Amino acid sequence: MKLRKNVFGMLLPIVAAAASLQAAANPALVVTASNAAANQLMVYDSDGNWIQTVNTGGKGGVSGNAGGIEAAGGLVAVVNFGSQNVSLFQRAGNSLQWRQRVSTVTDPVSVAFGADHLYILGTTKVESHLLRPGPPMPPAPPMPGPHMQPGPPAPPTPPMPPNAIVDSTPDGVVSLFLADGSAAQVGVLPGHLVITEKGATTTGTIETVNLLSDGAVTGVATQVMDIPANPLAPFGLVTRGNDAYVTIAHSNEITLVRDGKVLTVAGSGTQNAPCWLALEGPFLFSSNSPSMSVSRYAVYGQKIVQDAAVAATLSGDPTDIAYGAGLVAVIDGSGHLSIFSVDEDGNLTLVKADTIPAAANGAAVIWGD
Repeated sequence: MKLRKNVFGMLLPIVAAAASLQAAANPALVVTASNAAANQLMVYDSDGNWIQTVNTGGKGGVSGNAGGIEAAGGLVAVVNFGSQNVSLFQRAGNSLQWRQRVSTVTDPVSVAFGADHLYILGTTKVESHLLRPGPPMPPAPPMPGPHMQPGPPAPPTPPMPPNAIVDSTPDGVVSLFLADGSAAQVGVLPGHLVITEKGATTTGTIETVNLLSDGAVTGVATQVMDIPANPLAPFGLVTRGNDAYVTIAHSNEITLVRDGKVLTVAGSGTQNAPCWLALEGPFLFSSNSPSMSVSRYAVYGQKIVQDAAVAATLSGDPTDIAYGAGLVAVIDGSGHLSIFSVDEDGNLTLVKADTIPAAANGAAVIWGD
């Protein structure tokens, strides 16, 4: 028994060193899309330094949406609104490598990964595509550029198939509740999706779409219960466990949705139009347009409590926000990507603000490969 303990004690430093080396080899990357006629992904390191630009092979042009880029397990999906398809990339070392392009049934505005599906929200429908194991990726080429500091290890995520590829044919398609072209974002919860539609000519809605046991979308879209009266522009959302936090931007509200029902409604105080959300631990961050700010909320149980109306200021109206690896990344319509570090109290410190195309759409943080 003593020998086992001694051997275990000897192994601990080796395991810790291996974990440190893995983190150093796989620092966080931040990605956004140019959203131009020739759409491109722009990749930055955790210090805000540009390291790569890669063509998506599609056309941009989306606006008024959220979640146009999604990353999970080193796999990255980006919408090509103008060419009605979604491009996928795989992280390899400190670069992104082309994987495939998938056509969509309607113009795509938002994407989300489940354990073995990619969900694509279009202007009038939502569709599910199965993820399958694919052929091995080629070796990553060496990437010149600045030294990249290691970040914290990635949190547990649903297991992705190795070298995943996406079935080109959807295994499910469901029409949206309003289906008026105002779809904003899709998120994944156990057994169903949560979706926002801003409302083109009427008030918007928050809805759910059921998933079959194999993950395919099914049935009809259903409004969640107890939505606040006259919801003006339900917009951005973020999910965790059974909970979805959803903004009603023009009503200056953030809601908690669980089991198909709004449980909590919180006002945004002095900040107007909380549109996009990012979540880490007890902290919920909203990027507010046109207040050009980021607010911080404490969330626990059914509570949403604003504890910093202005946690950070921005140079323009924000158009998306993402969290990962101790970083908050925000893009704005004045053409900036702002990367903030987050401490244990949820305080934001600007790392760097870099210039990007003013029409850029979507933001994501890639933990590792």
